[in-house]
Amino acid sequence: MNLTLGFSTCPNDTFIFDAMVNGKIDLEGLRFELHLADVEELNRMAFKASLDITKVSYHAFAYLSEAYQLLTAGSALGYGNGPLLISKHKIYPDEVNDLKIAIPGKYTTANLLLSIAYPNLKNKTEYLFSDIEEAILSGEADAGLIIHENRFTYHSKGLKKIVDLGEYWEQQSGLPIPLGGIIVRRTLPQEIRLTINRVLRRSVEYAFQNPDDSLAYVRKHAQSMDEAVIRSHIQLYVNDFSLDLGTKGKEAITSLYGKSIEKLLFPPLQPLYFLA
Repeated sequence: MNLTLGFSTCPNDTFIFDAMVNGKIDLEGLRFELHLADVEELNRMAFKASLDITKVSYHAFAYLSEAYQLLTAGSALGYGNGPLLISKHKIYPDEVNDLKIAIPGKYTTANLLLSIAYPNLKNKTEYLFSDIEEAILSGEADAGLIIHENRFTYHSKGLKKIVDLGEYWEQQSGLPIPLGGIIVRRTLPQEIRLTINRVLRRSVEYAFQNPDDSLAYVRKHAQSMDEAVIRSHIQLYVNDFSLDLGTKGKEAITSLYGKSIEKLLFPPLQPLYFLA
């Protein structure tokens, strides 16, 4: 069966999808037409129902639960890996509401966590995630919300952390941070949806068992070619929750949505949004 598949060029995604898209495992008859893009572009493609399977931000999925379900494999979810709010000059957390802030997309989970922590922000501008550091350095923005590889490089550019929104979430909830997940179109037969989930889990297992095998594919698409940064990125964002969300992962996602609905950030989701 031919299916359209979208994921980002970030090392965590290319690491876990390498075996699946490059024929290194049993695909159980599935074939994939690939679309690689920044996660916010993938979010917008999902809003148009352009893809059968795609990576999206957990924030974006709040608006997609009627058309898609969440797979239990492939997620970026964990501890100590949340977005950072940074600036060029020392800024204290109680000064954040008055800042012009560069964000990596309206529907990113990073922006959702920022909205939960600072609900009164008025001046946010969307940038491609890889352009945020430069927007701060040039003075276009007072502060920026960084994700992906940038959390490993901002120090080297003289930038300073204002707040770690992952730490904020963990302190508030005691749960891991749900960043992004893989969703599948509800109109696909249940048997196919389960097959996709099974094949993706197999791809993650292969990646864990053969960590160097995907390096060429990961390097081909990575923003940073520094191998230490690539490996740090993978180690931070790919973990047991990427194999299977499990009870704790599902609890974290449900808690994030519950807190967001409580703060009127978006309406309730369609029931049964996890693939059984």
